[in-house]
Amino acid sequence: MEDKLLIWKFKHGSREALRRIYDKYHSHLLKIAIVLTGNIDTAEDIVQEVFTNFAQTSKRLELNGSLKSYLTTSVLNAVRNLRRDRNRHNADTLEESEQVVSMAKRPDQWAILSEQLENLSIAMTNLPYEQKEVITLRMEADMPLNKIADLQKTSISTVNARYRYGIEKLRSLLNSEVKV
Repeated sequence: MEDKLLIWKFKHGSREALRRIYDKYHSHLLKIAIVLTGNIDTAEDIVQEVFTNFAQTSKRLELNGSLKSYLTTSVLNAVRNLRRDRNRHNADTLEESEQVVSMAKRPDQWAILSEQLENLSIAMTNLPYEQKEVITLRMEADMPLNKIADLQKTSISTVNARYRYGIEKLRSLLNSEVKV
C-alpha cells in the first residue's frame, strides 16, 4: 500500500516520494547487482542508472505489478545490457571480472564483510549467468520460480533445472573450499 501511495506522489512530482523509493529499494537492488556482476563499482553504476532512468519516467510511468519487481527487472535488464555490450566489444565478461575487496564498512558493501560471503561471491562467478540470475532472484529477491521463468522468457522446467544445477555446483565449489 505504501508503494502505491509513493508511486502516486512520485507521478505528481514529489521529490520526497522519489527519495523514499530510493531509500527503500537501494540496498536490495545493489545486492542483486553485486551478485550478478561480481563488482561493487559496476553494481553501483547500474543501480544509479536504474534510479536515474526511473526518475525520468515520473509522468509516463505505467506500473502493473509491484514497484520492487519493476525495479528488480530494471536492474536485471541493465546487467544483461552491460554483458551484451561487453561481449560485443570483446571486453572481459562479467564472470571474469576481478572480485573487488574493500575494508570499508559501509552498509552497501555487505557482500565483502565476511569470509563466507566472499567465498560465495567467488563461487557464484563460476556459474553460468543464467544459473546465477535464477539463484539470485530466488534467494535475494525471494521471487517465485514461475515469475523468474516469465522474466527469463523460458519454461518453468528450464528455470527449475538452472536453479538445481546452480545450487549443486555451488555446493560442490564451496565444499571443495572446506579442508578436513
